[in-house]
Amino acid sequence: MTSPRTAELRRETSESSIRLSLDLDGTGRSSISTSVPFFDHMLTAFAKHSLIDLEVEAHGDTQIDVHHTVEDTGIVLGQAIAKALGDKSGIARFGDALVPLDEALAQAVVDISGRPYLVHSGEPAGFEFHLIGGHFTGSMVRHVFEAITMHAGLTVHLTVLAGRDPHHIAEAEFKAFARALRQAVQHDDRVSGIPSTKGAL
Repeated sequence: MTSPRTAELRRETSESSIRLSLDLDGTGRSSISTSVPFFDHMLTAFAKHSLIDLEVEAHGDTQIDVHHTVEDTGIVLGQAIAKALGDKSGIARFGDALVPLDEALAQAVVDISGRPYLVHSGEPAGFEFHLIGGHFTGSMVRHVFEAITMHAGLTVHLTVLAGRDPHHIAEAEFKAFARALRQAVQHDDRVSGIPSTKGAL
């Protein structure tokens, strides 16, 4: 019987307040309220396709910009993933996914390496300036993945292979990352101990 792979974290700063809990071995249930509607939509999709049960309650100085609330939520999500993984014994470690959303196509490759590194490419010119849903700039997509990657200790290659609609592009990226992470965190009965020749991740 394996131990529950869960985490519950809080982060309070002058810019945001985050409460987040997750279960890596869930069914994709979620309750998301960040005060940033498009980000709620992306985190709901992330939970659904990663099969990670996720609860997030966040608010911050969105009257200035959504940046602080979104990025800080990404930081806490990364920290929670790392905490829930524990010593990473018995995990598959690697995952990859290719996900379409209409004309958009995104690929994600994840290594639970313990060495934070993000390679993010392929978003069309001007994507970072586009307001999705009137409030969420395209640049925030990369910020979220930077925050998760750095604080969860992941190596992630995320590539947009096709796409025109910014909403579709962002959603394909989140879903591809979710599906790849789902593979990487899962238990593999054939893996004995930590899946690294170094004996640590």
